[in-house]
Amino acid sequence: MVNMIVAQRAYELNSKAIQTSDTMLGIANGLKR
Repeated sequence: MVNMIVAQRAYELNSKAIQTSDTMLGIANGLKR
């Protein structure tokens, strides 16, 4: 049961990190042009 919660937390943090890096890459690409 606890493992499920930990996995969910890790997944949430992971997807947030991916979204953030995605945004950063988008901004970087915008600056290059």
